[in-house]
Amino acid sequence: MRNIRVIAARELKSYFATPVAYVFIVIFLAFSGALAFYVGGFFDSGQASLTSFFFYHTWLYLLLIPAISMRLWAEERKTGTIELLMTLPVSTTEAVMGKYLAAWAFAGISLGLTFPMWLTVNVLGDPDNGVILASYIGSLVMAGAFLAIGSCISALTKNQVVAFILAAAACFLFTMSGLELVLNFFRLWAPDVLVDTVASMSFLTHFKGITKGVIDLRDVVFFASLIGVFMFANVVAVDRKKGA
Repeated sequence: MRNIRVIAARELKSYFATPVAYVFIVIFLAFSGALAFYVGGFFDSGQASLTSFFFYHTWLYLLLIPAISMRLWAEERKTGTIELLMTLPVSTTEAVMGKYLAAWAFAGISLGLTFPMWLTVNVLGDPDNGVILASYIGSLVMAGAFLAIGSCISALTKNQVVAFILAAAACFLFTMSGLELVLNFFRLWAPDVLVDTVASMSFLTHFKGITKGVIDLRDVVFFASLIGVFMFANVVAVDRKKGA
């Protein structure tokens, strides 16, 4: 655990060593606020609720989270510092976990800076703060799932742009699988079991339930399993590249 903490602290510090981190945070805050207030009709709804705010998080993460994850391993491989990292007395698992947790913490900081939205709805009305808290937790966990996918893909290439595109595409597939347009296509020829399986793989399906204040065990298992599978694949990918 000590090695993981050291690597995570080093990586998190490196994010704020350049203006990129601050630009990302500003973009995230600006887009999340604009989508909630203007596109989502926050004031037009006449309700003290952050439903419109969280509704767009999946789509925001679809582009912004791969922008965080693309540099995790692709940059290390391109600059050759991955060899230096692997000569340190740390295991591959510790290195992967440390870098992943730093990226997740950065995403969490960005999400946490949206707390004025929470304060706003409490000033304007009497919202269900339990639902809002559950939505924040669900949003953070979903960001972790996006990051796990992006981190794994970043370990497969030296090119950050390629890592970004592939991660965004993979996350897009996981997101779109829950839309009715996609499910209706499968319903034309596939059995109900397959349709339900496709729907169960969607970020939208699981996050939507959490934003209603219902933390279902199936949603927890889905995100935890997805993170676990892609983190394991990340370790395998780094080990293979290190061996090569």
